[in-house]
Amino acid sequence: MSDTTQAITAQTTLIEANAARTSWRIRVSLAFLAIYVIWGSTYLAIRYAVETIPPLYTAGFRHLIAGSILLAWALARGQRPTWPQVRASVVIGFFFFLLGHGSLHWAEQHVPSGLASLLIAIEPIIVFLMSSLAARVWRVNGMLLAGILLGLVGVGILVRGTGLEAGSRGSLGPIAVLVGAIAWSAGIIYSRRSRLSGSPLLLSALSLLAGSAMLLTTGTLVGEAKDLSIAHITTKSWLAFAYLIVFGSIIAFTAYNWLLEHYSPTLVATHTYVNPVVAVLLGWLYGGESITLKVGIAAALVVGAVVLVDRGTSKLQRVG
Repeated sequence: MSDTTQAITAQTTLIEANAARTSWRIRVSLAFLAIYVIWGSTYLAIRYAVETIPPLYTAGFRHLIAGSILLAWALARGQRPTWPQVRASVVIGFFFFLLGHGSLHWAEQHVPSGLASLLIAIEPIIVFLMSSLAARVWRVNGMLLAGILLGLVGVGILVRGTGLEAGSRGSLGPIAVLVGAIAWSAGIIYSRRSRLSGSPLLLSALSLLAGSAMLLTTGTLVGEAKDLSIAHITTKSWLAFAYLIVFGSIIAFTAYNWLLEHYSPTLVATHTYVNPVVAVLLGWLYGGESITLKVGIAAALVVGAVVLVDRGTSKLQRVG
């Protein structure tokens, strides 16, 4: 091979490598943008949807449609689920959707979207604690400790009363959201240990379908079928429902699973300190939700806590 040919080959390889790196950065940026911004907007969309659609049915039909679309896409690409993957998806569907989304959709009948997003923002703290428990390794530093304490104080302010609560069951709403945050965190830990890795698309489809089956079954058992009236569903609820399917379930959740395949769960969970900013602003601008001084203080504490936990975790990883 001549020197000229070798030079051309080397240059071509370099160009292809640069193009691959650029493509990777774009994919990562778009995936994080999806879970940061789109998921932040879904809190208000959920509130609009459950105004005239029963909450568990909202979540169940939303995930059934999205999961069916994604499964058809995966099958068309030649991907075939295995029994271990199906079994693992049932567990993930239980944590993510039946407990995580089921409780959130129910709670947003009684609490504003901004409050829900702020409570869920402590998810990275829960992920860290659960990861440490699962690994049986308790490593902590000043940043982590300060973040955990700040997070507890912020959540305490929100649960004790911020002026955001609404409805006769408002006192149970924040508790339901926290239960959902714990369940979602458990799903994150399990998904990292499951056998679904290697196909984010298939992971999304199977988990969504498993979760939808549990949500619809539970919704029927608690009597939501008699409360469902197609004629009484408003246009706003229909539009919110469609938005949740396309953007919340298909786009953002697929991006979320893809990120979990390539990055640590704590890093991926950082979407929870961007989501509340988006959710609170949208709730204030379009949902008529007030931003009080206590809300501002609680929001600052919770977001600051999650940032400290994220940095403290990164510092531990560098030392380790």
